Amino acid sequence: MHFAAVAYAGESTMDPLKYYHNITSNTLLVLESMAKHDVKTLIYSSTCATYGQPQVMPITEETKQNPINPYGKAKKMAEDMILDFSRNSDTSVMILRYFNVIGSDPEGRLGEAPRPELRERGRISGACFDAARGSIPGLKVRGTDYETVDGTCVRDYIDVTDLVDAHVKALEKAQSGKVGICNVGTGKSSSVMEFVDACKKATGVNIKVDFLERHLGDYAEVYSDPSKIKRQLNWTAKHTDPRESLQVAWRWQKSHHDGYGVSNVIY
Repeated sequence: MHFAAVAYAGESTMDPLKYYHNITSNTLLVLESMAKHDVKTLIYSSTCATYGQPQVMPITEETKQNPINPYGKAKKMAEDMILDFSRNSDTSVMILRYFNVIGSDPEGRLGEAPRPELRERGRISGACFDAARGSIPGLKVRGTDYETVDGTCVRDYIDVTDLVDAHVKALEKAQSGKVGICNVGTGKSSSVMEFVDACKKATGVNIKVDFLERHLGDYAEVYSDPSKIKRQLNWTAKHTDPRESLQVAWRWQKSHHDGYGVSNVIY
């Protein structure tokens, strides 16, 4: 299973070579190592960013891929290499295109703790939690002029627990010489402002919100049609209420103020 990648669309527009090297070039190294050591199964972590901004929602696996930022472009290049590699081998490939991942392990073992230098470019859930803790003065929402229900971006938020389950099922269903491509999402959508409201309720904190200009390379509206993954892998998202996922993640955040610091290691 190949998860390794930098994954911030905004950052990719400012440092594109970092993304092409980390995602595209390094995936080539993975494929070369697989060929060398006769590894015959690959579950690849891809992204809905490869679709860009489709004109029609929801997004299916047949939706044309037209990425608009280096992150999505680098991931699509990696996908293309994987597909070309698989055509001349009996390798089993499953490409999973994630939508927006949130949440934490419900048993409290794992949570999201980006390195300090990455927090500014982190996911909206992390920024919400930082604001709720008082680590930052408030939440910065970029873009209020999109053609959406309230002017903010619309996304499909998938709980990390469901994402793990999708990978287990993908590995179970992998077949020699076969290639599978599936969206991993809920099929439901929430605007950024709806998400912020859910975070306020999950944390019990009235988070201050500042509105800024939109990010270069961001999409207005992105949500999935998960019918293919249900049909092929018998997978359906179980955790589809963002507030519940955020409540689980908030419990982890409150007990891990310094992320995975020594004081938080459980032996």
